[in-house]
Amino acid sequence: MISQLATTFVVLLLCSLIYAAIPDAENNYRIGVGSHDMTGPAADVGMMGYAMVGQRTHGIHFRLRARAFVIADKKKDTDRIVFVNIDTCMTTQAVKLTVADRIQKLYPDTLGKHYNNENIVISATHSHAGVGGYAWYTMYDMTTFGFEKANFEVVVEGIIAAIKQAHDNLSQGGRILFNQGKLGNDSNINRSPTAYLRNPEDERAKYEDGNTDKLMTNLRLEDQDGFELGLLNWFPVHGTSMTNTNKFISGDNKGYAEYIVERKKDSQLKRKKGRFVAAFAQTNEGDVSPNTRGPTCPDGVTPCAPDSTCQGKTQLCTAKGPGKNEFDSTKIIGDKQAVGAMNLYEDVKNSIVLSGPVRFRHSFVNMSSTVVQPQYTSTSKVGTTCRAAMGYSFAAGTTDGPGDFDFKQGMNKTGNPFWDFISSFVAKPTEDQKACQAPKPILLDVGQTEPLPWVPDVLPIQIITIGNLAILSIPSEFTTMSGRRIKNVIRETLIKTNPSLFDSSKTRVVIAGLSNAYSGYTTTFEEYQDQRYEGASTMYGPHTLAAYTQEMDKLAHALALDQPVPAGPTPLNLTDRVWSFDPGVVVDTHPSGKPFGSIHVDVDNSKQYKTGDVVSAEFWSAHPKNNLMTEKTFSSVERKINDNEWEALVTDHEWDTTFKWTRVWIAQSTAQITWNIGETIQAPPGTYRIRHFGYSKDLFGTRTPFVGSSSEFKVVA
Repeated sequence: MISQLATTFVVLLLCSLIYAAIPDAENNYRIGVGSHDMTGPAADVGMMGYAMVGQRTHGIHFRLRARAFVIADKKKDTDRIVFVNIDTCMTTQAVKLTVADRIQKLYPDTLGKHYNNENIVISATHSHAGVGGYAWYTMYDMTTFGFEKANFEVVVEGIIAAIKQAHDNLSQGGRILFNQGKLGNDSNINRSPTAYLRNPEDERAKYEDGNTDKLMTNLRLEDQDGFELGLLNWFPVHGTSMTNTNKFISGDNKGYAEYIVERKKDSQLKRKKGRFVAAFAQTNEGDVSPNTRGPTCPDGVTPCAPDSTCQGKTQLCTAKGPGKNEFDSTKIIGDKQAVGAMNLYEDVKNSIVLSGPVRFRHSFVNMSSTVVQPQYTSTSKVGTTCRAAMGYSFAAGTTDGPGDFDFKQGMNKTGNPFWDFISSFVAKPTEDQKACQAPKPILLDVGQTEPLPWVPDVLPIQIITIGNLAILSIPSEFTTMSGRRIKNVIRETLIKTNPSLFDSSKTRVVIAGLSNAYSGYTTTFEEYQDQRYEGASTMYGPHTLAAYTQEMDKLAHALALDQPVPAGPTPLNLTDRVWSFDPGVVVDTHPSGKPFGSIHVDVDNSKQYKTGDVVSAEFWSAHPKNNLMTEKTFSSVERKINDNEWEALVTDHEWDTTFKWTRVWIAQSTAQITWNIGETIQAPPGTYRIRHFGYSKDLFGTRTPFVGSSSEFKVVA
């Protein structure tokens, strides 16, 4: 008995040394974290980001996740927010409104009592390697051939599941440590430097980082016992390390940073997989590229022309990543963010403990007709936003992913009779619309289409504060200088309006870009004049930034005084108006004598493999749309424990494998599973096998599970 008590005492003592209770003065918030798979159809669905019709999914590199953080004011538990970071290209209004509505209906006495459209933030990492078709609006569903219900549902349900996890795991107390630091010049570059130079010289001179922000913002979240829950990070860089020829689902550089930090922390803290949640959120990345070697012509040496062309062609001018290929570049830029975040996370001594109330304000704004007061415009005159329109340079794409045809960046006039004719079929711009959008030449008048606009005009804006930290949830991609301007205005308003709450030495503002809806880009008034891709994609005209700033400033003022704000106009709900040309899966078949899951090409088990080698197996398969395998896997690399037991080492959730699906004939298909041995997960010596899991569908619509296995093979030290 005495021995047992002594052992218990030693265990408790060790635990107290590892997780020391945080001081009462720092125990300010209740915190919960959650994470859930939200990977869409791994085959035959258009990808979202590059708007390339031929870029359709054919497999998984690693899965996409929703990561949720619930933060409640310990002094007033009803004051709480939930921040959800999702590994998608953007958040759509369809997703945000549906999530809020379902939470209210599914959990009226739990989640529905605490979370709604006003205090939920859904922010996207902006990976261009995710699945599309989850919007209500035509503009965003065109290259996916319409609405993809399966993807929409897995995104929505993944977000709700992550929020529920976070809510169910809410701590009784906890602290949040805020830290900021800078990454090196090789972490990002500006892809529209000529547009940035349009900004006033004296304004540009204020920023030593130059034409991109290098500042990283990081939150460390712990419970009342010092138990580490997760981190939430913001850094501006596009999710375009994976190129427009890629067809694997991937979280891109931010997804890799999330993956690698979570693995390292779970290992360091001796926890089961998935306990620590790391989210790498997006901020003002509008003109910021991860392809740090910059744009060149095909020889890799010759610089592009100022309009981002080579020999007059946009397609020949492409930005190059830091790595030898897109996977390597993704890993390098992801690692830079992961290392920077962990340095800030572990630097507790120089971190600020957040204190003060949790507040939020939310409103809808009609961005097609907002009158902007002179103090917010660059002209110092009254301005107005316009009905949404895309300029000619929108079709040129960017150096991260050039467009097709003969469009170029910086096109300030029409003059191409063919495209002027095509443009008129969408909607013919009025003279007032042309004047409002000037100097943008209108290619697609997406706000004037009938019977419904192709993009939303009523958009959400939102501010949440956790003590002295203000997070601006904006449904747009802000350029570097746009972000700097709006942050300065909001910070000044908070400090001036309530200096006792928002201390001038501690108050910080960060942008959560691509949040709650999507409305293209937001440039400064000056950058808009250059009409590069970002300016042409600033839908609501040259005063878009001024309008967002004015309306966000109203929220900031009300929040600082703890006053209510008008809800604003009601956005459209187009649930019953979506369209799709996707026929779905009719039937799966296999060759005679080769059932689903049987080997098509086996591993080479005559050789011994070691770390750094690549091994693969190919199976007769069925369509991945039959079952998305949410929180499961299509592939597994397993190590033999004994004659009757195998242990999964790597699945399609991890970086080290790829799952590639290929249609062989009308209804036949194969799945190739490739393992890069030991790339991020150490592979102990032993006997291994590769397995494939899936579901087949017959003519009656019945879905039947199948499993395939490769031959055994050896991995040596």
